[in-house]
Amino acid sequence: MLYYALVFLVVALIAGVLGFGGIAGASASIAQVLFFVFLVLFVVSLVMRVARR
Repeated sequence: MLYYALVFLVVALIAGVLGFGGIAGASASIAQVLFFVFLVLFVVSLVMRVARR
């Protein structure tokens, strides 16, 4: 999931440099959502690992 967030971030950066504002904004939003979903799943994974011990 972090991989896809980075891919969308790169797409947003390239689109922003080339002047495609709408595509850059949409890609940045998708990257942000995916990154926060990754963070939530990572924290849940850590809590579940600590709870099992």
